[in-house]
Amino acid sequence: MALSVVIGAQWGDEGKGKIIDYLSATSDYVIRFHGGNNAGHTVINKFGKFALHLVPSGIFHPKTKVIIGNGVIIDLQVLLEEIEMLKKCKIKLENKLFISPRCHLIMPYHKLLDSLYEKAKGKNKTGTTGRGIGPTYSDKVSYNGIRMVDLIDRKSFSEKLKVQLLIKNKILKTLGAKQLSQKNIEKIFSNYREKIKSHVREPFSLIQNAIKNKQNILLEGAQGTLLDNDWGTYPFVTGSTTLTGGINAGAGIPVNKIDNIIGITKAYTTRVGEGPFPTELSNEVGKKLRTVGGEFGATTGRPRRCGWLDIELLKFACYINEFTQLAITKLDVLDSFPEIKICTHYTLGGKKVNYFDGDTSFLSKIKPIYKTLKGWNKPTKGITKYKDLPLPAKQYLKEIEELTKVKIKYISTGPKRDEIIKI
Repeated sequence: MALSVVIGAQWGDEGKGKIIDYLSATSDYVIRFHGGNNAGHTVINKFGKFALHLVPSGIFHPKTKVIIGNGVIIDLQVLLEEIEMLKKCKIKLENKLFISPRCHLIMPYHKLLDSLYEKAKGKNKTGTTGRGIGPTYSDKVSYNGIRMVDLIDRKSFSEKLKVQLLIKNKILKTLGAKQLSQKNIEKIFSNYREKIKSHVREPFSLIQNAIKNKQNILLEGAQGTLLDNDWGTYPFVTGSTTLTGGINAGAGIPVNKIDNIIGITKAYTTRVGEGPFPTELSNEVGKKLRTVGGEFGATTGRPRRCGWLDIELLKFACYINEFTQLAITKLDVLDSFPEIKICTHYTLGGKKVNYFDGDTSFLSKIKPIYKTLKGWNKPTKGITKYKDLPLPAKQYLKEIEELTKVKIKYISTGPKRDEIIKI
């Protein structure tokens, strides 16, 4: 496998956790390189069902070491809850989970500000998860962040927190919120410090040695391509770079070291929260996709908006990430649909247009053009061999390959680890 990257090709929720868990079995290291606990990877294995938000999905494999890279922002309460959950399942973490001291921390004021900003926007709200992601990244780039290394140094943490509360309490007061106490925050974070410090270690040399020794490394993307801060449907995006190139800044790995770039896409399209969605189905078909697919956010619990597969968006994701292969998830969700549609391209004013030709408002005006394919009306759930798939399912997958010009390598036919086809 060498060095592989798993990237979401849609608006997140593509089923990356399942594919990462599957690939982790042959990985020496699994590295998370961006995002925060606004992402959730659901993994089902012999230990149970887990929704991981910060700990990389490879943690369940005995020989695999996992790294939370410097590009990740951390809510320590969430991280420690995950660690406790894993310990209860007898998952070994010592000398197995490493956290970069360069990671920025999500502070109590970040979550407060996230909610207050959304409230102030009214009907123009962005639809954030309310977990403080945007305000934390904002502080990071404006030189106001507090990092894990600061937490470990008690004096540094106290000094930096004092400065930030002088700023943040003024903003909170202006927005009508209660001001925060430094004493209370320091007490809470002192407890966090003692519980987390054994896992904090600069991972740069670990990663470089692994590359040098040609060990198998898997980089775990969060969210999806269309939530990228630059190339996504701004402002309905996340605070980080979600693309392949993010590994350079978020994990200290040169892009030219990558061997495989695996794009993960559902067999249809979903989105959580606000923002444009050209193929959204606000009808019984959309409701059926949501019900059959169990389309509710692993992180937020919010119902996902559902629609047919959008090839125009998928082609863009394939190009900008340079996917070498695709993984199709939730094929089995389409088992009972008599016909299945694929959006092949967009038009505006009768002319063919591309996703990248305009902004968010442009996407709300385009017309999706569909190709209708025959459904298979047979169960594919649990199938592990390509030859056993119904012919119309194979034709659907072949259509995706021909339109995107990228080969499909993996097909997920259910939520469990072994419900997968490798081609």
